Order: sequence, then C-alpha cells, then structure tokens
Amino acid sequence: MRFSVNIPNFGDFADPRTVAKVAVAAEQAGWDGLFVWDHVLHRTHGGRPFGDPWMLLTAAALATSRIRLGTLVTPVARRRPQQLARQVATLEAVSGGRVTFGAGLGGPLEDEYASFGDTTDPKVLAERLDEGLDLLQRYWSGGPVDHDGRHYQVRDVTLLPATVQRPRPPVWVAGFWPNRPPMRRAARWDGAVPLFTDARHGHVPPLGQVRDLVAYLRKEREDRSGTPFEIVLGGATPGGDAAKTRALIGPLAEAGATWWDERQIQTSEALDRLTPVLRRIEQGPPVL
Repeated sequence: MRFSVNIPNFGDFADPRTVAKVAVAAEQAGWDGLFVWDHVLHRTHGGRPFGDPWMLLTAAALATSRIRLGTLVTPVARRRPQQLARQVATLEAVSGGRVTFGAGLGGPLEDEYASFGDTTDPKVLAERLDEGLDLLQRYWSGGPVDHDGRHYQVRDVTLLPATVQRPRPPVWVAGFWPNRPPMRRAARWDGAVPLFTDARHGHVPPLGQVRDLVAYLRKEREDRSGTPFEIVLGGATPGGDAAKTRALIGPLAEAGATWWDERQIQTSEALDRLTPVLRRIEQGPPVL
C-alpha cells in the first residue's frame, strides 16, 4: 500500500506557496503522493479563496522530486479537453512525469455547473466525462487527433509535447459506491477512487463495502487482470497511534486497497487549515 495526503484547493491551500510547503513536508516525511481538490465553487465552504489546482500542483512539483501529484478529482465535463490536456502535459514536464490524473463528475452539481449556466443532467455530464477522457488520452499521445463526437469535435489537431509518462499518465476515476456505473468506468482505466454513501469524506469506509467493491472491480477487469490497477481509499487516521491506525487500515489493505489517501473530516474546521494538516503530515504515513 502507498500513502498520499489530500487537501482542498481553498482556504489556506489556495496559496501555491502553502501547497509547496505541504508538498515538501510530505516528501520529507515519507508520503508517496499529494492530491488536491479541483473546485471553482463550493457553497458549503463559501467565503474562502480558491486556487487553481494546476497552479497549486505546479508549485508543488517545483519544490519536490519524488512524490506523485494530481487532482482528486477533476470534473472533466466542466473543462475543455484541449485546455485540460495542456495543463496536465505541462505539469508532467515540470514534475518529470509524476502526475496521476483523477477524474469524475465533480460536484456539487448545482454549485459547479448550474451556477455558471451549465447543465446538471448526470447523463449528459457522464457522456462528456467519457468522451473527454477519450480525447485526453489521444491528445496526450502527441499524435494527430480527429474526432466527431456527441459533445466535442476536433479537426486535424496535434498537441505537443506529449506527456512524459507513456502512453499517458495513470487515470483514476471516482464515484460513489454502491453505484455501479462510475466503477464500471473506473475499471476501464487505471484506478478507482470510491466514495461511500455510508462514509463521507474523511471517514474510514466500511470493510464489508470495500470487499464488495473490490470483488466487483475484479469481475469488471477479468480480461485485464494482469495489468496494474489501483484501488484508492481514504479517511482520517490517528497519526500518533500507530496500532490504532494499523487496525483501521490493515484490513482494507488485505481486502485489496493499494493506496491510502489521508484526509481531514470534511465537516472539520481543520479541513482547509495548514497547521493541523502539517501536524498530521509530519507524523508520517501509516506503517502496516
């Protein structure tokens, strides 16, 4: 199992210099990755400054040399695929190929889409997500792209440079379990980042549901069982209590989880504050 730190892109973490500080602390303490949220608006956390995630991650990349960097998650349907492809490829170049791309529908839909006059129809957004992901991997290849889809059209375009990682950066797809469609989508890519209806952001997911999810993903990937696939779980662990942390995470690793993403409780005042996040980072990742 590998271990990452998860922070929002608002509050204290809207400042790229603060995110660089977090990244350096995480790398020095032995964490394997840093992931940031990708929101432009989240009314639950209103009145706070928001930072662009790709600018934040660029600052983190320039300050580090080892940890993986990415978003959890980018709402592809809210982005123009060609612009997103360039942002990721640029971060790939700056970081030396350390990007992991997390994708999903995003939300809250009313905040992130309706506030700007966009649709909130999940079916339409899911279509744009799937079509956008297909375009992204073609753009990242550095080869010519022609595309005539339901939502996007491309005429004889080649975007350079290609990504450092070949054939592309790993793509992890998020969604709420036990909803099957987003996990079917995830099974077609390189990893699943499930959220659980019974364990909101920051809460450790139920072991039984994790086992059901892993079994489902393995069945969906029977034809690709020999290729790497990540199952990314997350929550808040008591960094000062190694035994309790092992008791929480150990069974999840045994069930098939390959990454643990350390998160603050979403309703906690510590969610977007540097001091408590640094305190947990400096305690180091869990030891199993």
